[in-house]
Amino acid sequence: MAAPLTGVLRQSGSLFALALDVFRALPKRPFQVKEFIQQAWFIASVTILPTALVSIPFGAVIALQLGTLTRQLGAQSYTGAASVLAVLREASPIVTALLIAGAGGSAICADLGSRKIREEIDAMEVLGISPIHRLVVPRVLASMLVAVLLNGLVSVVGVVGGYFFNVIVQGGTPGAYIASFTALAQLPDLWTAEIKALIFGAISAVVAAFKGLNAGGGPKGVGDAVNQSVVITFMLLFVVNFVITAVYFQVVPQKI
Repeated sequence: MAAPLTGVLRQSGSLFALALDVFRALPKRPFQVKEFIQQAWFIASVTILPTALVSIPFGAVIALQLGTLTRQLGAQSYTGAASVLAVLREASPIVTALLIAGAGGSAICADLGSRKIREEIDAMEVLGISPIHRLVVPRVLASMLVAVLLNGLVSVVGVVGGYFFNVIVQGGTPGAYIASFTALAQLPDLWTAEIKALIFGAISAVVAAFKGLNAGGGPKGVGDAVNQSVVITFMLLFVVNFVITAVYFQVVPQKI
């Protein structure tokens, strides 16, 4: 019983130590601009289309559920407001986090894991090159940047998808749907969603880098590290999302 718990605590400490090393290495020069651009382009290329396609049903389901509920309560004029609020606050950061972790994070973990088993990481350390500064930091920053941009994309596509399904499928009023956008949502909701996406991107990249740099056992070990990184990232994202949401409701006054 004690051995598994000790292993979990050791792994958690190592992950936290890597996160500290990454953020300590952020201001170090020279900054790997080329690596950053390449990684940002790669993560964006593997996540933009899946994110847009996933955000459409998310917005549609939210609009359909809220449209039915508001019709039962006699508050159809607030369908747009509630849909925008749900998409902006929760759906867009969560969709962004899942896609960044599932597509971008797994690619980062597989890349670093393959470098590890080919002993490229050890060779860099022998040459005095920090793998964290050279490989991990550009990937973390690229993941954070792409997550923020994807969050905006999900928000727009989700709201448009919700509008389409509410107006076309449920026969809602287009003017009332659009006019009620700002009835419940406010600007701090957008900033909070972007901060969530930024943090989620950092967590996804750090966990993926940690599992990749500690991969072993050949190609099978790399595959196991990728699976573990995705699962661990999902668990951390939901916990962090709950904490940020709870703090947000305590700090930001809500519209009544």
